[in-house]
Amino acid sequence: MQREAEPGTAVTHDHGLGQTPEGRIRAALILTLLTMGASIAGGIFAHSLALLSDAGHMLADAGALALALVAQRVASRPRTHRRTYGSRRAETLAAFTNAIFLGVVSVWVIAEALERWREPPDIKGGWMLAVAAGGLVVNLVAARLLARGGVHNENTRAALAHVLSDAAGSVAAMIAAVLVLGWGWRRADPLISVGLAVLIFWSAWRLVTRTLDVLMEGTPAGLVAGELESTIRETPGVAALHDLHAWTISEGFEAVTVHVVLDGTRHGTEVARDVSDRIHDRHGIEHVTVQPEAAPAPVSFQPLAGLKGKRR
Repeated sequence: MQREAEPGTAVTHDHGLGQTPEGRIRAALILTLLTMGASIAGGIFAHSLALLSDAGHMLADAGALALALVAQRVASRPRTHRRTYGSRRAETLAAFTNAIFLGVVSVWVIAEALERWREPPDIKGGWMLAVAAGGLVVNLVAARLLARGGVHNENTRAALAHVLSDAAGSVAAMIAAVLVLGWGWRRADPLISVGLAVLIFWSAWRLVTRTLDVLMEGTPAGLVAGELESTIRETPGVAALHDLHAWTISEGFEAVTVHVVLDGTRHGTEVARDVSDRIHDRHGIEHVTVQPEAAPAPVSFQPLAGLKGKRR
């Protein structure tokens, strides 16, 4: 017995940027990429590693926003005979690759910051402050755009969190610029850069662990295997279970398979349907496959008639 939610969903037509959740995410991605480009140019011109680090942070969030869009599109693609789950794992593979790249970027920023701490370059604080302030304004506009239609959509909530973290990075770069302008403390630039690099590395590490867990078909995040097993055992008609597996196919698409041994009080089809419904209601997993099995017949051993043991 199998309960399965169709991997594909209805295609949403986007009638312009900001009109749908997908449109708002696309608009936020465009704004983030523009701000990231300005931060890279400003960082090179102003000799500011903090701006370059902020750009690296924006790159991480731009990748996350792009993956949110990919998730919207991939979910609507039909399955094929070769790819029975569609292309859902492409999202996870892209996220894993992005996380590795961001880890490399964060290490480079820290190494460069140590070099600049020893020999601080001449930083153009005015340009640095202007670019960081502009980035903050654009990030706040993107956040307002995402929040305008409500944050009931999961991808929209995630995108809003990324944009707000970009805004925090711009604020950090502004603080470094003020310290350079007001007190001439040029080491503020590499110091802030290290903080941003740590933030990038932390984001990359979380993304690596999450995506690697999906690729290794680990138990879905938030699901306690013991509680899932209890849900199945508590189902009337179930005597035992074995070969219980739970894994994530892609973000938001989990699956469970299990073999249940019947106790003989109910029909196997009814038990399988009941187990599937309980897993869905208690754990929110729709893609469930239950294999009912009859209990093995008891085996009894009786002595053969006419045989007697000999005493020694």
